[in-house]
Amino acid sequence: MEHVIAARAQMGTSLAFHIVFAALGVGLPLLVFAAEGLWLRTRDRAYYDLARVWAKGMAILFAVGAVSGTILSFELGLLWPEFMKQAGGIIGLPFSLEGFAFFIEAIFIGLYLYGWEKLSPRAHWLSALPIVISGPISAAFITMANAWMQMPTGFRIVNGHVTDVQPLVAMFPKPWLTEVIHGTLAAYVFTSFAVASVCAVAWLGGDRRRQVSHGITVAMTMAALALPVQMIVGDVAARFDAENEPAKFAAMEAEYRTQRDAPITIGGIPTQDHITGAIEIPELLSILVAFDPHAQIIGFDRIKPDDRPPVAATHLSFDTMVGSASALVLVVLGWLVFVVRRKPLIRPLGLAIAVSAPLALLALEAGWFVTEFGRQPWIARGLLRTSDAVTTAPGIDLQFYGFSIIYVVLAAMSWWLLRRVDHDSLQAQRGGPSSPIPAAS
Repeated sequence: MEHVIAARAQMGTSLAFHIVFAALGVGLPLLVFAAEGLWLRTRDRAYYDLARVWAKGMAILFAVGAVSGTILSFELGLLWPEFMKQAGGIIGLPFSLEGFAFFIEAIFIGLYLYGWEKLSPRAHWLSALPIVISGPISAAFITMANAWMQMPTGFRIVNGHVTDVQPLVAMFPKPWLTEVIHGTLAAYVFTSFAVASVCAVAWLGGDRRRQVSHGITVAMTMAALALPVQMIVGDVAARFDAENEPAKFAAMEAEYRTQRDAPITIGGIPTQDHITGAIEIPELLSILVAFDPHAQIIGFDRIKPDDRPPVAATHLSFDTMVGSASALVLVVLGWLVFVVRRKPLIRPLGLAIAVSAPLALLALEAGWFVTEFGRQPWIARGLLRTSDAVTTAPGIDLQFYGFSIIYVVLAAMSWWLLRRVDHDSLQAQRGGPSSPIPAAS
């Protein structure tokens, strides 16, 4: 296996694995916070049980995410030494700040988990607030570093050397705000559908505990709030790409020639010079980008062949993201109809919610693929190519296989532990030992 392919495969596998736990680390604390807050307000035992079960899951996922994130930090130096040599002194600040946010999150997770019977109910509930805040902040700092890789800034190149580094300028490159908001909302959307799906599967299996029905309600409420905003931010992000990252946008939309009245291209089988079997809607791309059917869209004919991203991977990932998100919108709309009409959950809607987790995972991963594939062939656009940043050390393919085995083991352990938490919760509800409820203060 070639060095570049092996290194990209290893980094891609690590990121694809870690992003799931990173997203849950952002979104699940908010659900825990909401569930315990609803218990404080209503004194409904089901909300209290939800908070305790979700908190255990939060701890497990945080631990696994910490392991996979640590692996990624080592991989940056092991696989991409030239990138770290040139970029480490420029974007070190967001990585350092991410460490502070991570430790704050870890401290308060410990306080929250061990404070159920030791803190007053309100104090315990408020101890989750730093977790709710520090998780998105931690992810935001990493996203800001990725935004810098899309559009590097905050330095000068003099005689082939990086100089005049401005860390604060580098930390806030042009795409940082759209990437941070889009990534944070993606985490909330994925988490809400993942949790709702787990509850829906239990409901379809005959589990009619109030804990299950309340879990669907809380999670789907978060999905209904986050998903529409995410669609709007995604539209803004796409227009940003069209204006500032034309090569990436041309790959996303499979635009091979610069034209006005540009149609939008859905599906198809793209190559580097044409696409077959796609559905085209005339003028729609120009309208979506500039609200003008005659607006000009830059295609691959204006981009040097060596600077073009892989169009097939980028376009199909983009279509997968948009298609999955559109299906999730239908699930939310169906659920809202039943909520507004005060109708009980029916099996077809339960099935739709149950399959929403795979759709949300597809949207999350595909969105990340669009970001990474769309930047190629650059590891830092205009500064350093991916092929020039990779290590020359031997044995990269063996590292890839080894780390892949580690991720399989971590995934299996996570699944077993989460199933154990659910089993223990079910046993407690059926008459086993139950968690005591603290007295109201």
